[in-house]
Amino acid sequence: MSLNELPGAELILPGLNDLHNGETHTVGALLVAIAATRLSEAGLDIPKDHLASEPELTLYARLQDERDDAYLYYNALLNRLNSFCNALEFSYQYKPSKPSKPSKPSKPGGTRGLLVQG
Repeated sequence: MSLNELPGAELILPGLNDLHNGETHTVGALLVAIAATRLSEAGLDIPKDHLASEPELTLYARLQDERDDAYLYYNALLNRLNSFCNALEFSYQYKPSKPSKPSKPSKPGGTRGLLVQG
């Protein structure tokens, strides 16, 4: 699955790009900063030197300046961020692995895999 297909990618991927370009206070960049640890652990390259301090407060203050429904929109953005993180973690955790070597057959006459009745 491509990162573009994950829920919330329309916010998170531009924010990641903003951070790589040194823009730290866009909505997307602030969302990435909020979940930087989680996104890094799931395999994304997060430029930690460009993260805003207190991104939650900065994002909420920005939304209050721009919107009448700042509280509702803030929560909706956090839900999209959480959806992206969950999907990313799921895809990172369950990547198809290389086929393992077949195990050696058990010794003849052994009880491995047999139901022993007593």
